Amino acid sequence: MLLGTLDTKHAEYAFVQERLTRAGIETVLVDVGVVGEPSARPDITAAEVAAAGGGDLAALRTARDRGAALAVMAEGAAAVARRLHGSGELSGVLALGGSGGSSIAAAAMRAVPIGLPKLLVSTMAAGDVSGYVGTSDVTIMHSVVDLAGLNRLSRTVLENAAGAMAGMAAAYRERSAARGGPSDRPLVAASMFGVTTPAVDTARRRLEDLGYEVLVFHATGSGGRTMESLIAGGHVAGVLDLTTTELADEVVGGVLSAGPERLDAAAGRGVPQVVSFGALDMVNFGPEASVPSRFADRKLLVHNADVTLMRTSASEAARIGDLLGRKLAAATGPVSLRVPRGGFSAVDAEGGPFWDPGADEACVGAALARLDGTPVEVATSGHNINDEDFALAAADELHRLVTGAGDHREDDA
Repeated sequence: MLLGTLDTKHAEYAFVQERLTRAGIETVLVDVGVVGEPSARPDITAAEVAAAGGGDLAALRTARDRGAALAVMAEGAAAVARRLHGSGELSGVLALGGSGGSSIAAAAMRAVPIGLPKLLVSTMAAGDVSGYVGTSDVTIMHSVVDLAGLNRLSRTVLENAAGAMAGMAAAYRERSAARGGPSDRPLVAASMFGVTTPAVDTARRRLEDLGYEVLVFHATGSGGRTMESLIAGGHVAGVLDLTTTELADEVVGGVLSAGPERLDAAAGRGVPQVVSFGALDMVNFGPEASVPSRFADRKLLVHNADVTLMRTSASEAARIGDLLGRKLAAATGPVSLRVPRGGFSAVDAEGGPFWDPGADEACVGAALARLDGTPVEVATSGHNINDEDFALAAADELHRLVTGAGDHREDDA
């Protein structure tokens, strides 16, 4: 699907369409322009897109409200993309745009599943593109020059875009035609951070041996949001949420919060989950100079030039634990909370820079207080979260919850 404002960028789209056709790729041309008429008739008109978004193209043009028009066309483009995908007609989505066109195109791209190729050539690619990408797998290519006619530079960029989409679409069709293999294995979502990597790697290998395919998400805010989106979409059989550090950033004000909905998806859908306190001993900031002045007297650890970690205090840890407990208490499916008394991360181990058993206990105590009287199972271990025995026990526990087999193990100490 080629999607864009054909009233202003017809020449660019004609160029890309010709290159795709030359590469053997059939196209569906979708117009989302509201200013004027396209130079050539698209396969799906702007009027059809507007109607799919609950609006009327003539009314949008008369009102001259750009924001309202963009919202309607974005909704309509998303509906068109979902319809084409549902009918099996899509093997990729390619769009070209400035800020407005990019927002419409990105809405359509986010509406189709992860794995379907999505390429957005945008003038906005050199800035913050998080709003366009969301939790999807949108690929963004910088247009370098404005998309205002064809020249030697824009032709090069657009030819590369067409070639990239042709290659991705071919790979997608080949993958879709394949049957069997690892894709038949049940999916497990897992959360990981650098300081919990040994735990998650060990647990991942055990789960793979047990027959699962494990998707690991880096708990950096966007990773947590993406994981929640995947869970909410009903794609996973279980969740190994050992690294809940994004809650610390949400509570204390760090830069890697995944938002207030973190841990809600599995709870709401009843997906089996094994949860722990991974990296709740820290809050994340950027370079050391970026740490807010109110934290000037706190214990800081410069992880690298771009990342500074701050040790959570006992009072902060209690608030974080309370939030974790409230999230798990609301779960509608089986939950096991694993407590690593030997520390929450690689740096929160005896002798480590963030070792603070008192703060850890404040976090654990607050969580357990919220879970008192609930069906949530709690297992306590004397190990650090990265110890092999702790990780293996967590993986085995998730397998038990997913399959409903065997008895719960109270601890792995």
